[in-house]
Parts: sequence; C-alpha cells; structure tokens
Amino acid sequence: MNNKLITNSNGQTFLYELQQAFSTCDEFYFSVAFINYSGLQLLLDHLKELRDRGVHGKIMTSTYLNFTEPKALKKIKTFDNIDLRVFEADKVKGFHSKVYIFKSNDAYTIMIGSSNITQSALKSNVEWNVATVSTKQSPFLEKAIKEYNELWDQCTVADDLFLQRYQNFIESLRAQVAAAHEPSFSSYGNAEMQKIVPNLMQQQAIDNLERLRAHGETRALVISATGTGKTYMSAFDVQKFQPKTMLFIVHREEILTKAKETFERLLGRGNQMGMFTGNSKDYEGKSYIFTTIQTIKDHCSDFPADYFDYIIIDEAHHATSPSYTRVLDYFQPKFLLGMTATPERCDSGDIFGLFDNNIAIEVRLNEALEEDLVLPFHYFGITDVDGVDLSDVSIDDVAEVAKRLKVNQRVDFIIDKMNFYGYDGESCKCLGYCVTKDHAQYMADEFNKQGIVSTYLTGDDAQTKRQEMIRRLENDDDPLQVIFTVDIFNEGVDIPSINLVLMLRPTNSPIIFMQQLGRGLRKYEGQSFLTVLDFIGNHSKTFLIAIALSGKRFYDKDSLKVAVHRGFPDLPGATHIQMDRISQQRIIEQLNQENFRAMKYLKEEYQEFKKQFTVAGNRSIPNYLMDYAKFENAPDPIKFIANKKTYLSFLAAVEKTDDLKQLANDEPFSTILKQLSAELPIKRPYEFCALRYLITHKIVSWEDAKNEVLKEMETIEEATLEHAFEHLNQTYDDQGQKSRDIKLCTYDRENKCLTQSEIFGTICEDEQQRTYILDVLNYGLYRYGKMFGHKNYGVPFLKLYEQYTMVESALLSNYQKILSSFRGSGTIKNGNDYYLFIDLHKDDGIKDSINYQDHFISPSLFQWETPNSNSQDTTQGHRIINNKKYGIHLYLFVRKFKSIEKNISEPYIYIGSGDVVKYRGNKPITTEIALHHEVPMSLYQEFITKV
Repeated sequence: MNNKLITNSNGQTFLYELQQAFSTCDEFYFSVAFINYSGLQLLLDHLKELRDRGVHGKIMTSTYLNFTEPKALKKIKTFDNIDLRVFEADKVKGFHSKVYIFKSNDAYTIMIGSSNITQSALKSNVEWNVATVSTKQSPFLEKAIKEYNELWDQCTVADDLFLQRYQNFIESLRAQVAAAHEPSFSSYGNAEMQKIVPNLMQQQAIDNLERLRAHGETRALVISATGTGKTYMSAFDVQKFQPKTMLFIVHREEILTKAKETFERLLGRGNQMGMFTGNSKDYEGKSYIFTTIQTIKDHCSDFPADYFDYIIIDEAHHATSPSYTRVLDYFQPKFLLGMTATPERCDSGDIFGLFDNNIAIEVRLNEALEEDLVLPFHYFGITDVDGVDLSDVSIDDVAEVAKRLKVNQRVDFIIDKMNFYGYDGESCKCLGYCVTKDHAQYMADEFNKQGIVSTYLTGDDAQTKRQEMIRRLENDDDPLQVIFTVDIFNEGVDIPSINLVLMLRPTNSPIIFMQQLGRGLRKYEGQSFLTVLDFIGNHSKTFLIAIALSGKRFYDKDSLKVAVHRGFPDLPGATHIQMDRISQQRIIEQLNQENFRAMKYLKEEYQEFKKQFTVAGNRSIPNYLMDYAKFENAPDPIKFIANKKTYLSFLAAVEKTDDLKQLANDEPFSTILKQLSAELPIKRPYEFCALRYLITHKIVSWEDAKNEVLKEMETIEEATLEHAFEHLNQTYDDQGQKSRDIKLCTYDRENKCLTQSEIFGTICEDEQQRTYILDVLNYGLYRYGKMFGHKNYGVPFLKLYEQYTMVESALLSNYQKILSSFRGSGTIKNGNDYYLFIDLHKDDGIKDSINYQDHFISPSLFQWETPNSNSQDTTQGHRIINNKKYGIHLYLFVRKFKSIEKNISEPYIYIGSGDVVKYRGNKPITTEIALHHEVPMSLYQEFITKV
C-alpha cells in the first residue's frame, strides 16, 4: 500500500485530491457525518461528469448534531447515478465517519480522515486525511468494504418522505433557536462581560499606526475592503492613543449612529460621546464627538483649532473635496486618520498626499479573503451557448454585443445553470450584470415570463427606486429574486444578503469585474459563501478573466496559464474557482497569443484603466504612478515603464500631447526620472527613504535616515544603511552607469550624512518636476510595503519566494564591489555566501527543452549541477559539497524560463537557503540540496507544470 497524507496547507487541499480521484474512478462510495451545500456545490460538476460517464456511486451521511443540510440531500437526489442513505443518529449512538472510496479498475483509493463535505473541510480547515491505494486482495480493503456495507444496511433510504420529515425537523429547530436568541441589548452583553479583541487586520493597522507616530508622523490612511472592520480598528487605535478629545467625521448621517455605538461598545465611555449633526446637537461637554461633514464644515470655528487631539475621517476618499479641505485646513489635531474601502473614488486631488503617503495598511479583496474578513466565493466559469458568437465583434461595441446576447436559448441556459449550481440559503437574492439598459430589461422580462420575479435598474432610475428595489430584494417575504443592472452596482452599494451573482456580459476590465463580484462579499448572518456564475463567450478578451481572478496585480503569462490550468490554487480560504474545459482552453490559448509587453497591448490596457479612472471621478488622465495604487486590479504601471523607460514618457507616447512630450524630454529631469524608475520595484527601502527626505532637505543625517527607514520597517541594519549611502554615492556603479546617470547626492563619510547634489536640488525646486520625482519615490515605497511588509529581512535582505535579478541580489547582500559584476553562471560568491542562479528550462519556454540536471526532486529537495569547472577536489567544489562544515551559506534562486516574452529576461525566484546532503560526479558535481524551507505546493506546482 502507498500512503499519502493530505492536509489543507502549503498549497494542497483535500478538494483537489478528491477531484483527481473523481476523474479516474469507475465506482465511488462515501461515508461522511456531515454534508452541507457549501461543500456539495464544489463537487457538483464532478458528480455530473460521473453521471455522464455512467459511473455509479453510494453516499451515506447522518443526522448527527443536525448539521447535514436538507438542501444538500435534495440536490444529491437529483443525480440518478447516486444511491443516498442517511444514518439517523440519536443520543446513544452518533455517526462521525469520513471515508471516501474510489474504485478504478482493480485498484481502490481509500481516503480516511477528518474532512466532511463542507467548503471549509474541503479547502481551508486544519484537516488530516490519509489516502491509501489498495487491491482486492488487501485485508485492509476487505475490512473497509465489509464495514461500509454493514453500516449502509443500518441507514435509512433518503426517499421523499424522509427528506420532507428531516426538512420539517430542521425548520422547527431553527425556529426554536431563533426564538431563544431574540436579539436584545442584554443578550448581546457589554464590554465588561464580553472581551472584544482586534482581528489580524486591525492589529496590524494599530501596530503600523503606532510605529508611524513613534517616528514623527501625524496622519495616515487605512485602506480596507468593505466589511473588514475599519470602524472597530479606529476605535482600537483611539483606545491605544488615549486622546482627551476626538472627532469622528462621516459623509452620511445614517452610518454615524453605528460608529458611535461601536466606540461605546469598545471604550465604554458613552457619557463622554455625543452627536453633532443636522438632527442631533448632543455634543456640549462631550469629549468624543461624532459628526457629519455637512454639519462640521459650517461649525469649525465653534471649536479652537487644536481642540481635537485625534480626528478620524470615514470614507476618506471624499477628503480631498472642498468641504473636507475647509475642515482639515482649520483643525490641527495631534493625529489624523483616514479610512476608506475605495481610494479610487477620490473626489479630486491626491488622497495619498493628503495623508502624507502614510498607508498604515491596505487590505484588498485577496487579503480580506485570506483573513476570513469577507465571504468566500465559489466562481464557476461556464462556456456560453453555441448560439452566441462574439468572435468577430469588438466587446466595446456594446449595442452589437447586447443584440447578440438577447436570445431565448441563452436565457434558458442561464436559468438551467442557476438551478444546477444553486446558492447559499433558502431564497435566491441575485444580481445580474448586463451590457446595456435594453439587455437588462430583456433579461428581466424573460425571467418574469419563466416565473422568476425580476426587475432591472439603470443609471436612469432615481435613487429612491434603487433603494426600494434593494429593500425588496433584502426582504425574505418579498417574491423579488433578481435585479438586472448595468454598472450602477459596481461599487459603493451594500447589499449584504446577495447570494448569487450572474456575469452576463463580456469582461473587458478586471477592475469592474472584481467590483461587481465584490457586491456580495460582505458577511451576512447565516450565509457562508457567494455563488458567482460567469457565462464566458468566445470574444477576444476572455483572458482578462484570468487576470481578474488571479488576485495579483503583478503576474507573468506563464503563472496565469498554470493558475487557469490548476484552478487558481493560490486563492485563500474556502474561495473556489472552477472553469469548464472549453473556457480553460480558450483562455490559455489567448494567453499564449497575447504579448503583455507589446505596445499595442499596453495601450489598450492603459486606455481601459484611464476609462475607469475618470469614471471614478478623477482627473482626465492618470498622470502618476500612485494613481494606479488607488485601484484594485489596476494594471501594473512598471510594464509601461519597461517599454518607455519612464511612466511620463509612456504617457506622452499614448496621449500624444506636446506638453507631456516636452516635459518627458526635459534634461536633466528626464535622466533622473529614468534612473529612479529603473529601480522599480525596489527590494529594500533604505535608498528611497533617504531620497524622499532629500526632496525637501539639503542634507539627510544618519539619524534622519534611520528615522525615515523605521517608518517603513520594524528594525534596521546599520551595515545596510551604510551600504545604501554608498550605493547612492555611486560607489558600486560601473563606468557605464556613472556616465549615464546623474549623481543625486554625495556621501560625507566623516559626518555620516548625504548631501543633495546641485542638479538634484535644482530639480526639486521645480514644482512640476519635483512632483513626478516624488511620485516615483512614493510609488516605490508603497509597492515595497505591499510586497514586503514591515519585516527586517537582515543580510542578505531577501524574502522567500520574491523575485530578484542578479544585480538586485548583489545589492541586497551588501556586496562591496561593482554591483554589475555580480553575474555569471551557476555560482556567485560574496564571502561565505554562495548564490546559485538556476534555470529549469534551457530555452525560452517555447520549446520543450528541460534542464534535467537542475530540478525539484520534491518541494524540500532540489538537485543542482555545479558549474563545469567544479570537481570534488577543487577548493570551491569541496566547500560546496561540505557547505555546512565550512559555514558556507547556499542561497538558491530559480526561474522556470529565461524569458517568457521575447527578448525580456525573467527574474529569479528566491526559494531560500539549503545544505548539500548528497553529491556525485565531477566537472560538474551533481548535488542534492535539502531546502531549509519547503516550497509551497502552489509554487512548486507552478515550477513543475508546463501548460
């Protein structure tokens, strides 16, 4: 027997193992204590495939603890290839087995462990399951089959009578529980009785705010997805800061009462908290005041300018508007906190600059899913009906696209898929996103004809009508099930009870796609997941779905293809993405053909972003790199820089305006902008921190530089700061770099300070040029924070599984020679540190040539072949194969292909350090290196999978 341990960790899931077993089995037999719909939905496509293949199966479950859902049992009963029985548990005898048996030819795969059929058990819970392959002659198999059959005989056949009886029992039980827990203030408890602690996001934000304040910052911005607890976070920070006075400002009065209740619940200072709005003036003698911007903007002078120690701006994307400017120009708090879920909706101006570019934390959708702050979603990519052909039409031609989508066959197909996949809960609450107004009206009319009560909303409808339709959809007693819409629910609208989203339009913007999906992700009592059905047509931009779903802003073509092929295994928690084979193949083919670095593609990507940028109420042109930081799923502007050396030059090329072209070519500004842009994305913050300080100061001292770096990092390495000063002094530049680049500052070693160069000083005095230089520095530090967080990685300054070039590795190892000399094949030395740079494929990814000498043996063991000059008798060879004995540190950098796009070298991925545990041969020596950190399964699969 071969045994395999399966856990939901390190990129591995029990669901994936079940899927693999489903694909090859001839029969299957399950015995699981609990089945709920969240888990069953993830298996529906596979059960359908088994039915289509004529594969028969048996499933038995139980009523133990009343956890199995009647809805799940009814769904299983729709499969005529499955026999279903239920063990009726009682107080004396429970039922807790979790067994999955798959027969394939004469072999059986048996999985036994802890996983029931729930989304968490299949994907995210801490679970241990053991899979073993056995044959008919195995005593273990005989015993398992015998026990299964005996248990099966004790179970009740799940016929309609049983299902109705069980359904009635569960409904009665729910009613009893609801009556016993009728919500009231006393049943909730209070701060003394119930300790409220910050979640991980809130704690990270508080820690970062504390660090920023400790190093002299007086304002900061928190960006966090809807439903992640920003108000509680602000209350926790106020509790930490202990201000004598506080002002909490919101844009809408209806959310102010909830904010005040949150603070009272946590801080217990109800008698010191007051409301100051158009309808309530209970603020006299109160130290913590909750107000609306509409009220406070006309009453600033009622308070001294320094009256409030701490001011909080909720929905801070409005904070650059004139009404807020008036308030913020008047008050002088000790600390100003801004909070927003949607920085892209900034009314005007620079929201990041308003908060001194201090982003205490940024929790977008992927992070929120990972920390279980929002609902997981189950996405199903479904190939559209054959009767809809979009292959010869531009998806920007919305009228023609809508015309082709309005076919009855497609309506029937959509309803059929809705019925097949279902949703979480007893009643359907669905949003359907359409192409045009008449498409939305058509869908509503057709759904109503088929008995599904539906309506449609567009930008033409008054706000009162929108609110009324949302109220109806939220009401369990109202028959309304579906609202079809065009764009108006993309963002800024909260409909917590949504349990189904229909994507009925071609995706031409990852930004809009994720905004639409996000409408259903706020946590809602009794709801455990959101179902998303995306009907994928044969248009030319299908691959954008992969970009949106990847959850990554920064990606390459190969990683996207592997993600599509493997079902996006990197997505956290119980979130699940599944595409049918035709959609997968279509997207992968498009990714193969698309050149993400070609100017044609970059222009299209820019124009689509520009459209979303202006729709959100921003300037007519995204002038700056930090404009991209506002938007989740924005394109990566560093690709634009790679094409034209600076973002400004790219902007000038696509906008074709004389003023931009003139500015982009203005020397020496253009050269400085190029050399700073070439550093992006930065891999350590020291240099950019010092340069940002030098923008407004002639000199940065050692202590000033340390203080600036400590705003970005928890601790600092003095040797690395010295190396950074030398780097800025061009000490490690070769002659070519010195002739191309402009010296921005000079290192005074005696006084340990950097002095601004005359040329750099002149640039900094020009407001327009300074703004663009500062934008590169701010974006570099912003992106550094997103990629690396605030940890000090020591020396070498390397983060596991990040991407690095050879020159970057030299910089991060504090290499004290010319950095560009840090190149070669196989091994580069820096003292006792050996850096191994390894290509898994010899070629550029087009041919099927694999470097069989260098490969992963397992996620924790790597085979590496030394340079040809190394033998076991040479000094270097001897030290490598005995690295632990001689204190030699081996750092491994691996890349799958030298290049993916033509003539563009790929960076390496740092997989950590390791020790040689086996070796053989000479010139070269073949070694086996035990890695100190096991490579995550998802990354390991990406390395070894070729699509």
